[in-house]
Amino acid sequence: QVQLVESGGGLVQPGGSLRLSCAASGILYSRYAMGWYRQAPGKQREFLAAITSGGSANYADAVKGRFTISRDNAKNTVSLQMNSLKPEDTAVYYCNAENRFLRHDYWGQGTQVTVSS
Repeated sequence: QVQLVESGGGLVQPGGSLRLSCAASGILYSRYAMGWYRQAPGKQREFLAAITSGGSANYADAVKGRFTISRDNAKNTVSLQMNSLKPEDTAVYYCNAENRFLRHDYWGQGTQVTVSS
C-alpha cells in the first residue's frame, strides 16, 4: 500500500519560513521523481517543484529563489523549504511521487499552509 504523508504545515506570518516534509512508503522510493504541488481555494492545483532520483531539481517561476526541494533516499523523504512566504502562498500543499515508465502517480493527503498576519 502506497502512502505519502505530509507534515509541517501551519500558520506563518508574511516573510516567514516553513519546512514541509513528506514520508513515502510502499514504493521503491529511489525509482520515483518527487514533487510538491499546491491548491488554493477556487484554483487549480499547481506545480511548485520536483526532484529526480538523482537529485536534479526544477521549480515553478512563482517559487524559484524562495523554495528549495530536497530528498533523502535513505529515509524515503522529500522536503520543501519555503522562505519569504507571502499571503498568496496560502494553499493546501501536496506531495507527489511519479514514475513515468511505470505510469505511477501517487499523492499525499495534503497539508495546509496559511500565510497571514
